[in-house]
Amino acid sequence: MLKRLIRHPAAQALLAWLIGLYLRLIWATTRWQLEGAEHAKVTCGVPMILAFWHECLPMAAQGWRLMGQHIPAVSGLRAQALISRHRDGRLIARAVAPFDVEVVRASSSKGGAAGLRQLLRVLEGGGVAVITPDGPRGPAREAAPGIAQLAALAGLPVLACGAASSRMRRARSWDRMRFPLPFARAVVVIEAPITVPRDDPASALPAITAALNRATERADQAVAR
Repeated sequence: MLKRLIRHPAAQALLAWLIGLYLRLIWATTRWQLEGAEHAKVTCGVPMILAFWHECLPMAAQGWRLMGQHIPAVSGLRAQALISRHRDGRLIARAVAPFDVEVVRASSSKGGAAGLRQLLRVLEGGGVAVITPDGPRGPAREAAPGIAQLAALAGLPVLACGAASSRMRRARSWDRMRFPLPFARAVVVIEAPITVPRDDPASALPAITAALNRATERADQAVAR
């Protein structure tokens, strides 16, 4: 009964509104800091591939808005994020829309190839692609091949990002997702661009994984200070 109620379009719309309200509350009550903006500027702004671990997803939309405030080349642009086709993906799509983020509904398990083709078209048009390379089901902090394939096809580097808040809760999910709380200090970190060879994209996966771990750990250390 409860599951059927939650799946109802009206309930989905209400949940999306509540999630969006929560994200706007976090944005308004948090002191935000961006580290590594120079790495994004080195790539000449756009097109751009940004990567976060799935656990940072609740802060990725705010991270994009923060980048827009610090990087003139991307100010006002709407990022395209690869999200699961599951109904949770529809909720996320509605919730992050106010943060200049649109959703490409696909995943590594269903429709991943189609999703990557859509993101490739976005990049070819000078846009911004956002990927959580260990989503939607994990294993946590293990980058799937799709992000390297996209970078190789687009001829673009990967910018690994991390985000943390001084007040956040960790879910008991497979990824220990981070849920920031209001009235905190948050840090978003951008690592140096990672070049992906066109003829062997898989060889860049260890470097992408290491950079994502480094960005997340740097964010954790920054808010701990």
